[in-house]
Amino acid sequence: MPRPPRCRRICDAPQVDTFCPNGCGDSEPILLTLDEYEVIRLVDLEQQTHEQCAVQMDISRSTVQEIYESARRKIAACLVHGKPLHITGGNYRICGGQEAAHCGRWCRMQRANTEKSNKKCKGDSIMKIAVTYENGQIFQHFGHTEQFKLYEAADGKVIYAEVIDTNGSGHGALAGFLMQHGVDTLVCGGIGGGAQAALAEAGIKLYGGVSGDADAAVSALLNGSLGYDPNVHCDHHDHEHSEAGHTCGDHGCGKHSCH
Repeated sequence: MPRPPRCRRICDAPQVDTFCPNGCGDSEPILLTLDEYEVIRLVDLEQQTHEQCAVQMDISRSTVQEIYESARRKIAACLVHGKPLHITGGNYRICGGQEAAHCGRWCRMQRANTEKSNKKCKGDSIMKIAVTYENGQIFQHFGHTEQFKLYEAADGKVIYAEVIDTNGSGHGALAGFLMQHGVDTLVCGGIGGGAQAALAEAGIKLYGGVSGDADAAVSALLNGSLGYDPNVHCDHHDHEHSEAGHTCGDHGCGKHSCH
């Protein structure tokens, strides 16, 4: 018995689902499925590789290739034969920003808008703070952190805290990881420019260049006395440390190629 096809994850339905050339009359439209539309959007518009597209849609790379070829043939037929195009149907599920760690800019924007809406519902008094964490201290390299300590705060006080593992997420995925956990504020040591841009796009406020006890740093943040560096930068991941065994924590991300 053949295995049922895997449901394809898409970010959202298209805003416009029908295209018709002038003078097409009553021509029968060519049907482009929503998963075909999504592959075209990711590969041709967002310039993703087939491998990146496969991860985002939660399918195999070979399936992406098959969908892409089918979609391109349909679009070509519309252009060459002057037929209308209608986007409908397919085997898909809509992400809606709920799986932003796997998705690109569109899903991050969707998730950020959802978070803003949720904040309006629950009130602005609730903060969710993440701290790069190791043995009670602020871990000094955002992209290499294996844990975050998450704090929920209301009225200037911590009401809940927990330590969570990043499960191997690296620089590029950590902003989405934090979004999935509803984080709106990050406290860390060194952090690269690309990660800072991803956090800003996700609407997560950054307090970088901080060291010392994690709990004490959060308390200082809440009472307005936290010392941090608004121009923090760490470019270690750009050259991958030619020095054996060298890490940001060895020098506090403040003296050797980090500023």
